[in-house]
Amino acid sequence: MLEIGERPWGKYYVLADEPNYKLKRIEVNPGQKLSYQYHHKRQEQWTIIEGDATIVLDDKEIKLSYGESIFIPLGAKHRIMNLSEKPVVFIEVQTGTYFGEDDIVRLDDEYDRQ
Repeated sequence: MLEIGERPWGKYYVLADEPNYKLKRIEVNPGQKLSYQYHHKRQEQWTIIEGDATIVLDDKEIKLSYGESIFIPLGAKHRIMNLSEKPVVFIEVQTGTYFGEDDIVRLDDEYDRQ
């Protein structure tokens, strides 16, 4: 594991961090959600590997289950929510020009992060 990040909503594991992509395994605890956000320098592909997720992509809600994927274009507003009583786990593949955590522009955050 290259990095493990603890967050109020769950945790993430960085599986690969290369010049042209970053790969994460992300766990969202029951009843939690990530911030509604967008990125200037990366796009993302999410694949659900456990649980049932609700995605908000540019203000539209989309339900995803095991094996289903969604593409998050560069600059698109997005968040994942776990509205269930079981964990949601997904794989995130980031592609673009920069993958730092400081490329997160938060529009809404349950935990008052900027």
